[in-house]
Amino acid sequence: MKIFGLAGWSGSGKTTLMTRLIPAVVARGFSVSTVKHAHRGFDIDQRGKDSYEHREAGAKEVMIASAKRWALMHELRTDHEPTIHELIANMAPVDLLLVEGFKQADYDKIEVHRVANGKPLLLPKDPRIVALASDQHLDAGHLPRFDLNDAEAIAGFIVAHCGLVPAPQGVA
Repeated sequence: MKIFGLAGWSGSGKTTLMTRLIPAVVARGFSVSTVKHAHRGFDIDQRGKDSYEHREAGAKEVMIASAKRWALMHELRTDHEPTIHELIANMAPVDLLLVEGFKQADYDKIEVHRVANGKPLLLPKDPRIVALASDQHLDAGHLPRFDLNDAEAIAGFIVAHCGLVPAPQGVA
C-alpha cells in the first residue's frame, strides 16, 4: 500500500483538495482510502443513539454495522493518541492511502498552502515534502509547484511519485 499525504496549516484547503483528488485517483483505476487528523476532539456518534450509549457506558470499542457500511469507534480513554503508523496498521490494504494532516509524519507529502492564511511554508523544515500546491505562485525551490485548484495535475503527480501503475485495460 502506497502512502502519500497532504500537509498544511488549518484553512489551507487540504480537505477541499482531498475531495477532488480522491475521484481523480479512482478514475485512474486505483483504490483509495483516507486518514484525517483532527486537532480537536470529535464525535461521529449522536447522543441518544444506542451506539453512543454503549460508548458512554464505558465500552472500549463499539461497532455499528448495516447493509451499507460499518464503523468501529475506539475510545482511547487513558491510552495515548495513536501514531499515524498505528492507525495505518488498522486500515484494509488499498492501492493508495491518502493522509490529511499529520504534518510531522515520516512519509512523502505535498504541502497545501494558502497565502491569505499568513502562515509560513512548512517545506523548508520538512524533507518529506516533495511538492507544493498553492493559490499563488511561490518559490518552491527545486520542488514541483502546482496550482491548488489543479487536482488532476496533482493526482497525476501523486500517482507517478508513488510508482502506481494502472492495470492493463480489461484486467480488474
